[in-house]
Amino acid sequence: MRQGRVLYKGLLAGILTETNDGEYEFQYDRKYVDQHPNDFITFTMPVSSEPYKEKRLFPFFEGLIPEGWLLDIASKSWKINKNDRMGLLLACCQNCIGAVSVEPILNEDGE
Repeated sequence: MRQGRVLYKGLLAGILTETNDGEYEFQYDRKYVDQHPNDFITFTMPVSSEPYKEKRLFPFFEGLIPEGWLLDIASKSWKINKNDRMGLLLACCQNCIGAVSVEPILNEDGE
């Protein structure tokens, strides 16, 4: 299982999880839901206390991952397979252009 903190304008908006089954879940943070009910990270995922679940990485997060020659550089630099979308998201999207960024949550092994 891999996870990332999703920040919106520097505030913790929620947690993105890739399960051991390869499925994805995005859960808005409870405090964020209470204090920022109209500040959604994307139109397709309005602020909700219910988790969003998908079998593939959500299109919004896919759109944050670099493409083309920049993807080639990122993939080679971090030794991440181009098909490892969650790995690329966690490695490349900590300082995105725009309001949303994703920071990896490390487990006890530091991974």
